Amino acid sequence: MKIIYCVPAVLLALSACSTTPVDQGSSSTAPGGVADSGADIALQPLRVPSLSALPETPARALAGRYQAVNWSTLPGWQADSLDHVWKGFINNCKGLMRPVSGSLAMPARANPRAWQPVCQAAASAGLNANTTDTAAVRNFLQQQLQPWRLLTGDGAVAQNTVTGYYEPLLKASRTRSSGYQWPLFAAPDDLLTIDLGSLYPELAGKRIRGKQAGKRIVPYDTREQIMAKPERQPPVIVYAEDPVEGFFLQIQGSGRAVLPDGSAVRLAYADHNGRPYASVGQWLAKQGEMPLAQTSMQNIKAWAQRNPHRVQEMMNVNTAMVFFREEAIVDKELGPKGAYGIPLIGLRSVAIDPTYVPLGTPVFLATSQPATNQPLQRLVFAQDTGAAIKGAARTDLYWGTGDQAGSQAGRMKQQGQMWLLWPRQAGAPSAR
Repeated sequence: MKIIYCVPAVLLALSACSTTPVDQGSSSTAPGGVADSGADIALQPLRVPSLSALPETPARALAGRYQAVNWSTLPGWQADSLDHVWKGFINNCKGLMRPVSGSLAMPARANPRAWQPVCQAAASAGLNANTTDTAAVRNFLQQQLQPWRLLTGDGAVAQNTVTGYYEPLLKASRTRSSGYQWPLFAAPDDLLTIDLGSLYPELAGKRIRGKQAGKRIVPYDTREQIMAKPERQPPVIVYAEDPVEGFFLQIQGSGRAVLPDGSAVRLAYADHNGRPYASVGQWLAKQGEMPLAQTSMQNIKAWAQRNPHRVQEMMNVNTAMVFFREEAIVDKELGPKGAYGIPLIGLRSVAIDPTYVPLGTPVFLATSQPATNQPLQRLVFAQDTGAAIKGAARTDLYWGTGDQAGSQAGRMKQQGQMWLLWPRQAGAPSAR
């Protein structure tokens, strides 16, 4: 279970991270605070408990305001193809129907009790996850849900930046060879995670990472220190063919590795060394190697090919190191898990600020295609968070897997509005 680590809007991607792990879980918890049950929730059947079985936990205050509107108010609603929406909706219900602790250290999530009747109706609707009966899906949504326009705290219509992220695809091998030289590591055995909230309640949800040195806990090794000691390196999962692609997979926090036999595995975020992120794009610009405006992944990759002796020097600028765990890819349409613990779906999942949009909420997003004025208006699911995704209507759209998705995500820096889709009989959006 993981959350995407960084969003690569072309210039943002390499000069600053947009989406970073919300480090609020336990050692068996995703960075977004969702406990890992060990089983992939997307592969389990939808089980809807009785309303009495769902605990009543204290309400969480939300920063936004919400205005009920008609479905006809949503721009482009009738034009949305609703492809993959039912699969996303069922998976979202699986997340909503999980027990919830109500811990304030976790991002706000949609009130499960509000959603229980809707998820029960979805389970009984007679539609399979891959249904092509979009008319039935649209009818179900319009009957069960009420659109609420998201407003700012002072009552103005919320409009904010919409960026994009994706799941990288890279060539790799289980064994090291002349063509595969760049290791991607599993979490090291000596990495310690310390829950500061257990010592100081005011620091609930805050964690630091380090290692034991005698009777002291010291910061964990930097990227440079890890790479300089091959005999003490963490276990290697795969060796990447291209150093820059391996490096940016770490920045993203998750990706797919295509092995020489054509099979693929997912490298999911497992942990990190606790060191701060630093931009290699900014470093290259300060070195006079290229203007900051040209520090795209493609240009950095070309620079690395021209300067192979400086590749490790460049990567060492970023002291942060992400560690992975291997996951099988059962459904190619599903991406990595977001902060909500639900596998993301290309162009149907978004990262949001949960103080305005509780995790697990379906949302209608109205924005535009990357670098154009062409409308992009779709139903999406709030299933991820990010350190830079803050504010009313601030959104990060997950584009899917591979180079094409990466190209679109990298150019995405638009303006957008959103409407929360909430159970019709439950009143205004609420969180737990």
